[in-house]
Amino acid sequence: PIGDESKNKIIKKVGTPKKFDFKPKDHIELGEALGVINIEAAGKISGARFGYFMGDLALMEIALVQFAFQKLAKKGFVPVIPPVMITPEVFVRMARLDPGQEEERYFMPKDNLYLVGSAEHTLGPLHMDQILDEKDLPKRYVGFSSCFRREAGSYGKDVKGMLRVHQFDKVEMECFTVAEEARNEQDFLVSIQEEIMQELNLPYQVIAICTGDMGGPDARQLDINTWMPAQNTYRETQTADLMGDYQARRLKTRVRRKSGEIELVHMNDATCLAIGRTMIAVLENYQNADGSVTIPDALRPYMGKDTILPK
Repeated sequence: PIGDESKNKIIKKVGTPKKFDFKPKDHIELGEALGVINIEAAGKISGARFGYFMGDLALMEIALVQFAFQKLAKKGFVPVIPPVMITPEVFVRMARLDPGQEEERYFMPKDNLYLVGSAEHTLGPLHMDQILDEKDLPKRYVGFSSCFRREAGSYGKDVKGMLRVHQFDKVEMECFTVAEEARNEQDFLVSIQEEIMQELNLPYQVIAICTGDMGGPDARQLDINTWMPAQNTYRETQTADLMGDYQARRLKTRVRRKSGEIELVHMNDATCLAIGRTMIAVLENYQNADGSVTIPDALRPYMGKDTILPK
């Protein structure tokens, strides 16, 4: 859609928000009562917008990563643990360090390195300065990493809780295709995101993001917003970005077609799971009147239990 944020368009709605017969608590109240979130200690040790995930919530993070990695590996994605530091030169080639973006990044001048804001930032350059064979495409990777963002310009937004923090973990998908398959690849990535949210049984919306709200390199962006009961609204948990050849042109990532011609590849990246926000959604949607939280069926094999009980 053309326009500013107000033009974002809901194109699909799946699931119905649960009707509670009690007033639902937010993730902080739940997490502190369960002993699985500690923001007070993190504030003393690291400052504002940090937190500890502890006990069963730490186990849930590992469960979510295993759940996602096993699902994606079966779909042909190569699992990756990528570096979380990147040189300024490569960051610029990824179109993630253009003028004005430095304020959002953590920079270590002594080492001339930035901390990544997403696994995409170091997955995307995997094939820079390379010519791939068409027969080897698509190339699909799924990476897990910590992510670091200064949240510059967001002061006053989501200051309470763990929705908008300086350090968080994500499982990210990165794909390389020929030009004519790029949009289908994005739709494929969104279908994976939807499959995951449906298996976690979380109500969500799929949203077409308008031109004024998209990231700089994006040609098309689709977001998934998940229901957060305590806020009585849907909040972004995943995004899928079709970059076209924008990044590939800077990275000089190319493909030799069967005809022998050499072209730029087209790239897609998408959030498989934003771990923190997904756990917030699970805590709030699966809470019970006695303060316990039911664990989604999909995660029980990885956690070895079906309920998080109060301390």
